[in-house]
Amino acid sequence: MHNLSNPYSFRELRLRYLLIIAIPFLIALIQGCSKEVSTDPLNLKPPETFSDSGSDQQPDKWWKSFDDEELDQMITYALDSNYTLESAWQRVIAARAVVKRQRSNLFPELSGNIRSAISRPTPDFVGGENIQFGMQAGYEIDLWGRIRAATDAERYRTQASIYDYRTTAISVTADIAATRMQLIAANNQLELIRSQVETNENILKLIRSRIGTGEITAVDVLRQEQLIESTRQQLYNWQTNVGLLEHQMALLLGKSPHEKLDAEFSSFPKMPDLPQTGVPADLINRRPDVQASFARLKASDRELAAAISSQYPRLTLNTNLAFRTNNFSNLLDSWAYSLAGNLLAPLFYGGRLRAEVDRTTAVKEQQLYEYGQVVLGAFRDVEDAIVQENNQRETVESIEKQVELAENVSKQLRARYFNGMTNYLDVLTALNEVQQLKRDLIVAKRDLLLTRISLYRALAGSFETNRQLDD
Repeated sequence: MHNLSNPYSFRELRLRYLLIIAIPFLIALIQGCSKEVSTDPLNLKPPETFSDSGSDQQPDKWWKSFDDEELDQMITYALDSNYTLESAWQRVIAARAVVKRQRSNLFPELSGNIRSAISRPTPDFVGGENIQFGMQAGYEIDLWGRIRAATDAERYRTQASIYDYRTTAISVTADIAATRMQLIAANNQLELIRSQVETNENILKLIRSRIGTGEITAVDVLRQEQLIESTRQQLYNWQTNVGLLEHQMALLLGKSPHEKLDAEFSSFPKMPDLPQTGVPADLINRRPDVQASFARLKASDRELAAAISSQYPRLTLNTNLAFRTNNFSNLLDSWAYSLAGNLLAPLFYGGRLRAEVDRTTAVKEQQLYEYGQVVLGAFRDVEDAIVQENNQRETVESIEKQVELAENVSKQLRARYFNGMTNYLDVLTALNEVQQLKRDLIVAKRDLLLTRISLYRALAGSFETNRQLDD
């Protein structure tokens, strides 16, 4: 059996290999190409402070500030069961897989094949078993960092998906807290309206008992009956709200709408003290949605670097090793190998490569402006929440004063009416105002808590869930 080998000497092979390596570097010196691209963000100037700030330090798990054990239990459960959050985590896993796939281009590719055949004898060849075994390897030398830039782009996208997951976690916790406050308010409304219906029915009985005295007219009775029906209508509306809110909460907890919620929704938690709003510049580094936008900006920069590098020559090395024999026992005695370098320089692609550079440049600029918009939006979220909370607190205090005044007016008018000093319309109007103000007060207290949730959400940084801890 003849030994098939490369006709070139080892010294000649080394010289050829070095020449193949040197050619692209010579081209680089001539063209003066570079893949360095700036990733500096927009020149944003955040304010030195926010318009208001408290003294309490906001914890990462911000909902604990309410000191509501049931809220804490619901959020802890939802962080493991919410489907939207699980979907966001699967996007993180998918993004990591893309990084691994892209990073594999930095390593050689190795494949092998084996072939066995049996042939009958011919005059020129002795029949028998024909065995072939071979291995092929290929490797692209990343001269300009194109592959590495593309890998970095996917790595930054993975970082963005992680920040998106954290943003989703904050949104889910905020939605649960807000829904809980709304459910508490709705149940309080039901309890209040039921008591108001009972009060109105008792007044109706009192009016009817005195209709024969001439002090009460049939119109007074009709007006009181109308007030009762109007109040009952409010009861039906709030019963609907309770049902819808329970379904919403079940969805947030990853449960079916028909499942009963294992929690009480009877009283509002105590309003926590105003948290420290901190320095606006620190908010940029704390908010995960801002960090996600910045990670996408860096990914677009690396995409641009890869597009620029694609315009330059590519160098690939290929080697083949083959064995062939008619007898498996002497397979290693007959072999051949080859080593080749391939230099591919783009000459004319109809403007495709330049167009890709233009596209990725525009995408980077787009991400830059989107990042700036997200940063400004983060500042606005905090300022909006501060303004809303300050004014809502004043609203609650105003309604509380109105309730106190309206109750005094209603009490005096009722006494004057039964003494024949005023008509029943004034009494009815005053009673209706008291009952409506009490309902408005529940809504106002609910809205005050919702504005605080908005502030916590605007200031919230990242917190680790069980998925991240187990990862």
